[in-house]
Formats: sequence, C-alpha cells, structure tokens
Amino acid sequence: MPAHPLTPVAVNPASLPAPSGYSHGTLSGNTLHLGGQTALDADMRIVPGGIVEQFRQAFSNVLATLAEAGGVPEDLVSITIYLTDIPDYQAHGREIGEVWRELAGPVYPAMAGIGTTALWQPEAMIEILGVAVIPDERLRPAR
Repeated sequence: MPAHPLTPVAVNPASLPAPSGYSHGTLSGNTLHLGGQTALDADMRIVPGGIVEQFRQAFSNVLATLAEAGGVPEDLVSITIYLTDIPDYQAHGREIGEVWRELAGPVYPAMAGIGTTALWQPEAMIEILGVAVIPDERLRPAR
C-alpha cells in the first residue's frame, strides 16, 4: 500500500555521509524540511579554510538534499544559519554572497542568522537548515 502523501519520508542522498539517528531531509507532501548541515565532507571531516569554505560546504550539503527530492534552489522558502562567530561571518559577507549566487543564483528565501556558542562538531563554525516547497512536476519520491 503506498504511503499517504503527507506521511513523512526520509531524504538521504548517497553523496552525503550516511545519517545515524537523523535524516538529511524529511519530505511531507511537497514540503521538504532540510536538516541542519555543517561543513562535513564525504570523509566526515569539517572542511578547512574558514567561514567561507565552511559556508560553501554546508550550503552544498543542503542543496544536495534538495536536489535528491527534485528541488532546485528557487524552491527554498526559508533558510536558518547558525553561527559560532557572527562578526567573522559579517566580515566575509561579500564572499559568502558570491558563493550563494554561484551555487543558488540570485534568489534569496526568508532567512535568519542566529549566534550560538557551539555546534555538534567542535570545529564547525556554521550550520544551515531550511524548508523548500517543490512543485509536483519536479518532485521525486524517495527511493
């Protein structure tokens, strides 16, 4: 029997580290809730290079989950960015904006930046989560 269209379905791209105790995303109907992504690479290490490179990796991880469900950056309706050092992020805002436009184009969803004292991995400086609404014609059911 097929799942009800609003039954939450895990979305876990093979390109990201296998989750344990969480999902990279959860799809309910056309709404994809994107779980928090830090700058973990495929080897489960936080990328070096500072806030700009950590933003690039964390946002790429978010976009990989979005793509797995058939979404594109324009489908993002909300992004929340948790930061351990807001002044560092602000000091690199122009570079981070360039990375955003490179990866997602000129569309910006509703956003929030929130300062925090620590993230799951001690060396993580940033964690990004979001919500997307994917049109039926592009929606890809979980495999």
